Amino acid sequence: MDSSSEIASESTETKSLNLGYYFSNIITLVEFDLRKLKHDTLQVWVRLVQQDLWLAIFGTVMANFKVTPAGYSDYRQFLAPGVLAQSVMFVAIFYGINIVWERDLGQLNKLISTPASRSAIILGKTLSAGIRGIFQAAAILVLAIILRIDISFNPLHVLGIIFITILFGMCFSSLSICLASVFRTRERMMGIGQAITMPLFFASNAIYPISMMPGWVKYVAIINPLTYIVDAIRALMITSDFSQFPLDVAVIIGATALLVTLASWRFRKMVL
Repeated sequence: MDSSSEIASESTETKSLNLGYYFSNIITLVEFDLRKLKHDTLQVWVRLVQQDLWLAIFGTVMANFKVTPAGYSDYRQFLAPGVLAQSVMFVAIFYGINIVWERDLGQLNKLISTPASRSAIILGKTLSAGIRGIFQAAAILVLAIILRIDISFNPLHVLGIIFITILFGMCFSSLSICLASVFRTRERMMGIGQAITMPLFFASNAIYPISMMPGWVKYVAIINPLTYIVDAIRALMITSDFSQFPLDVAVIIGATALLVTLASWRFRKMVL
């Protein structure tokens, strides 16, 4: 009996050590990726400028045309969550370019030769992409304050935005890694990134309500994960209407889990 208890205790301890090692690998990869960003902040600032123009110029011009959807103080208030989502999406969807660059430098070969599992590698890299997205989200919130857009700063709502942003970044960076395993060059990844992001953005509720869309576009919006992401951010940031929030979060988590799993499976193809 004592012997069985000792075996069970050793097994539990081994599993705990393995789990600790697994999460340690993830954290190490996140730190490594963010450290690289510290030495190359230009891409962050370029993305911030691009997205700020959407809110500061496009939003202001459209507000002057009195196209504000019902329930919002002006069009910029409606647009802000969509621009925040677009900003994070652009960072995440082009993450595959970094993966291709690392493969060309031989870094991926070294990474795969380590004891870290493929899923830990993918989780570490996608989590770092999600954390990068937080900087984009923070910049949009600051710009909203400067433009005097009425948004919620309830601490729980802000934490919710951070949570959605990280999940969102992980989801689309996983998609980008899957695409990188197929297209395999930076030039192709740049082209496919543009080809994916703009249709997703315009066929969502980011810049206009779904009710304004033509019939067939509405069906596209319903299956577009960006629609649910924008809806969740809009509830946290503007409306405080959480009637659809559980569905939004479920879709985001489901899409993220699916794409992270697929990216883990496709990752080895990057170095073959």
